[in-house]
Amino acid sequence: MMCTSKCSRCIGISLFPLSICAIVSNLLLYFPNGQVLEANRITDLVWFFHGILGAGILILLPAFMMLGAGGEGCCTNRCGMLLSVLFAALGASGGIYCVIISFLGLIFGPLCDIGNEVYVYPFRNDSFADNYLFNQTMWSICKKPENIILWNVVLFSLLLAIGTLEAILCLIQVVNGLSGFVCGTCLRKKKTDVAGM
Repeated sequence: MMCTSKCSRCIGISLFPLSICAIVSNLLLYFPNGQVLEANRITDLVWFFHGILGAGILILLPAFMMLGAGGEGCCTNRCGMLLSVLFAALGASGGIYCVIISFLGLIFGPLCDIGNEVYVYPFRNDSFADNYLFNQTMWSICKKPENIILWNVVLFSLLLAIGTLEAILCLIQVVNGLSGFVCGTCLRKKKTDVAGM
């Protein structure tokens, strides 16, 4: 059985690349198809910073704490594991926030020019059954920015997947951290065994 401290360290290490990918993906949503647009022509849900704040910063904090709880320093004790549980819960909430906003971004679709510089949300009032995601022939309604729908679908889908994975990892750490708090970490047990010899 894997030690709770080693499990914390593995989860912490896994969260770093996920949070960086989330931040980059969210930043790319500000530049549809690599273009710089005026702020009022960028899809409104991008301004919720779900990748930068939710799946980014709120994940980096618990990731650092998990590395501390999984190391051989002062954090490898019951208090450290309990603290990692609190940070993991914060991280899980950030991941869930990212999932919710990403899901809404996929369902509602992007802000785009439907012709003559008229920027609207052409798919926002669609029912779920008639959603643009299931009918790509509707995508031609957006003239500018070029490939805006594909850009949004790919990046919001990526953020949805990242947020889900982060939330799952953080929830695993909540269980792992509680186990370490109640039972103690393997490192402490090993030190006790060595001291007893």
